[in-house]
Amino acid sequence: MKNLLRAGIICFGLLAFLTFLVSLSSARSLYIQSRRDSSLNYHFALYLPDNRNSFFTGIIAGAEQAAADFNVAFSVHSIDPAKHELEMALYTGIDGAIVCPYLDDALARRQLDRLGTMQIPTVIINHNIPNDQPWPFIGTNNFDVGRRLGLAAGSISEGPIRLAVVYSDKAPGIYGERELVEMGITAALGGRLAAPITGFKTNLNPLDAEALLSRLFRGAANDEHFNIIIFTDTNDTIAAAQTLVDMNLVGRVQLIGFGNDPGVQENIRKGVIACSLAINPERIGYEAIRSLSSLRITGYTSTSIDTGIEIIDQGSLR
Repeated sequence: MKNLLRAGIICFGLLAFLTFLVSLSSARSLYIQSRRDSSLNYHFALYLPDNRNSFFTGIIAGAEQAAADFNVAFSVHSIDPAKHELEMALYTGIDGAIVCPYLDDALARRQLDRLGTMQIPTVIINHNIPNDQPWPFIGTNNFDVGRRLGLAAGSISEGPIRLAVVYSDKAPGIYGERELVEMGITAALGGRLAAPITGFKTNLNPLDAEALLSRLFRGAANDEHFNIIIFTDTNDTIAAAQTLVDMNLVGRVQLIGFGNDPGVQENIRKGVIACSLAINPERIGYEAIRSLSSLRITGYTSTSIDTGIEIIDQGSLR
């Protein structure tokens, strides 16, 4: 009887020990899984200008694809200082921020420094801001943007070039680094510029480019005309192309546009627009999420990712 009781106690003890081992193994697996999940499931915030043109829509689309690939969540917010959304980022519990600055550099730097003070990983896109310890940057080098625009201008005109660049509130990244853009254009064209580059700027109104061209060409003599005008926003490019047709200036004034929208492509095919500079916004959004994920998981990412530039012309559309 005692032996039977002793055997029962031993069996019960073994069963309890095995149960404990199984529980321990399950708990360890759950812990490892939770650690793995927590390293991937982050919430990133994307701060963009309120202008939701096709370029910024493309950035959002690229970020959405990357968020799905890297298993993270992201939300889109305004960088408009009047709305205080970037200032409130410190208190929202986000795991990282993607900032597209277009504000005064001193104000943008102050906001970015505050994120750094709270150890919130941050990357900036589209418009770089110099800093002693630079933030990771995703986008294009605007000197190279200018150089490519200058090379394009040189290829479509044989004589002296009278050139204007139309910046826009709708493309704040390029406007914020307009000096670099013009340095690149000048470096590419050299002595072919008949006069210094003239800069103009349109506002958020999609018809402002039309009004600008009307002011420039109505009543002006032929030798006062710019023979090449560069636009830095897709909507301005399309509006300017239609105005050029309406004013019967096609062929007398060459337009270099911005973007790869169907409307821009159609005007290139018709010869209204000579060519267009295209930056891939989807890649900017994708690489921004990828960089933040790398920062959160490894603490490291590339300091700069150049997303590239493409010139769209009739040859590339065939």
